[in-house]
Amino acid sequence: MKKTFVLVVLFVLPLVAYLFFASGVNNFGKLPVLTENIPDISQLDHALSLDGKITILGFMGSNIQQKKGNAFNLNQKIYKRFGDFNDFQMVMVVEDGHQEDAELLKKELGELSNADKWHFAFGDGDEIKTFFAQLKTDVNLDDDLSTPYVFIVDKDRNLRGRKDDEDDGVKYGFNTTSVAELNNKMEDDVKIILAEYRLALKNNDANRSK
Repeated sequence: MKKTFVLVVLFVLPLVAYLFFASGVNNFGKLPVLTENIPDISQLDHALSLDGKITILGFMGSNIQQKKGNAFNLNQKIYKRFGDFNDFQMVMVVEDGHQEDAELLKKELGELSNADKWHFAFGDGDEIKTFFAQLKTDVNLDDDLSTPYVFIVDKDRNLRGRKDDEDDGVKYGFNTTSVAELNNKMEDDVKIILAEYRLALKNNDANRSK
């Protein structure tokens, strides 16, 4: 009986664990596309683009001072963890006329970490509303053209999210006022999309070497 138990522990359980995790990779290896081919941020700022980048896209509107806490949460929980990855960037949409506030925020973020991949795109009210509407989410902009939610956009300008979130069902964005949501959901989803691209890159390299 002891021998049988030892054999089960040594050989059967590892096999079951492998099959479980292998199944998980197949089922959860890709983050669903919720909106295809959103417009490029170059519509608002010719110096920026979403093409070829994994982007965390946010809308800070006209009151950056009130949104600083959201930015610091995002910086600490997401940017500091993933900011060193190639082709990763943060883009915050701000109403035109608030460039100085954006620069001050970037300077303050730079005191906590390297803020080189924090970018701000500026537009007037109508431009921001039009751009935001094309994301086709279930989130609304506040009167000051802001939202606490940020969105994951892939290198092909597809908005990624969850189709079967336990709380929201379809989940388009992540609430930056909630550290728990950034920790427990957004961090996992950013990991998934980065792993997806790493796997694709590895497969491409393997095909070239054949």
